[in-house]
Amino acid sequence: MAPLCYQKQRVMKKILIINGHPNASSFNHGLQRAFEEGARASGNIQLDAIDVGSLQFNPNLSKGYSSGVVMEPDLLAAQQKIREADHIVWIYPQWWGMMPAILKGFIDRVFVPGFAFKYRPGSNLWDKLLKGKTTEIICTIDYPVWYFKYFLGEGGIKVMRKMILDFCGLKTLGTTYIGPVRPSTDADRRQWLDRVQRLGSKRARSL
Repeated sequence: MAPLCYQKQRVMKKILIINGHPNASSFNHGLQRAFEEGARASGNIQLDAIDVGSLQFNPNLSKGYSSGVVMEPDLLAAQQKIREADHIVWIYPQWWGMMPAILKGFIDRVFVPGFAFKYRPGSNLWDKLLKGKTTEIICTIDYPVWYFKYFLGEGGIKVMRKMILDFCGLKTLGTTYIGPVRPSTDADRRQWLDRVQRLGSKRARSL
């Protein structure tokens, strides 16, 4: 009798989108929908999302990282989604060279010691607790992309990549800049939506 052949099944990967724009009718949410459409059409993946602007939580880390801070239910749910994700997509605008305040508050409250990283006793070193996951950034800007990258040095994007994502062990696969948004036409926006949809398709196939 011929030996049975077992076909290795591909494990379904999970993509989590974290949208940091506080306005649900923003173009950033349109970009999210475009990414999701591309990913759903092209890959054996699961999609989940966190709309930071809709969460109920205090974004002010009033006690720092001292003990006794109570995590709101929405933040506990967000942590669970991050734990389960294989790939995390951040979508947000650059305001004053940085992410919106609500997104910074979300990171302050969610990426806490014991969840995202852990300092080693008596050492300057730390353990990266989100290691093994990949991530990427889709960021809207009001500058021409070349000017933002080469003359302004990418501002807060470098902080996000190196001092937040890499610090916690997330491997950044890329940054997609969309802009300049403020003077854009409908045709510009359609091209950007198509571009992000293709990116979602590519990412779903590659995971």
